[in-house]
Amino acid sequence: MANPTLEDLTGLLAGFMGERAAERLTATVGVSGRHVHLSQADLEALFGAGYELTPIKNLSQPGQFAAKETVTLVGPKGVIERVRVLGPVRPQTQVEILAGDSFKLGVPAMVRMSGKLEGTPGVTLAGPAGTVALPSGVMVAARHIHMSSAQAAAMGLSDGQVVSIAFGGERGGRLDNVVIRANDTSELDCHIDTEEANALRISNGAVVRIIK
Repeated sequence: MANPTLEDLTGLLAGFMGERAAERLTATVGVSGRHVHLSQADLEALFGAGYELTPIKNLSQPGQFAAKETVTLVGPKGVIERVRVLGPVRPQTQVEILAGDSFKLGVPAMVRMSGKLEGTPGVTLAGPAGTVALPSGVMVAARHIHMSSAQAAAMGLSDGQVVSIAFGGERGGRLDNVVIRANDTSELDCHIDTEEANALRISNGAVVRIIK
């Protein structure tokens, strides 16, 4: 560009800054299958008194892990075996299923954020030492993006904000209603379930664009 004007330079700078901002508004994907979070009381009812989970793989969020232990979900219409338990234990047991699982189990597919258990259906959990009949706690996890408070600030995002994510490729597309979960104990990772990932052909470690 010969003898650029101030307006030309301003436009170039704005475009460059826009590109840099777009680069920052991305997240890697962690694809979640069905799984269970257990309270200590329910863990002991299922596996025995004093039982402790056996970690086999660390997850993206600090301190969280996949455990060796699995349970069976028993619903009004059917069962799903070998459902992975994630640790550490929580104050309240929570079962996260796929929308398609709701037909096999015979329970409503209720989309909820983690910990929001009021009004959710229940199932029976079966383990090697006993069973637990849950009155509630079964959900289809809402899409969300974990991040630290510092990462959220750098992206101009805030805890609880609802955004969209977009992914390219042969079956690429956009998913709306993705909730930002920002706090001082999280790390950047976008969590969608296997049904959503399969629809867009997204795998673990793929990068999606965050749209405010």
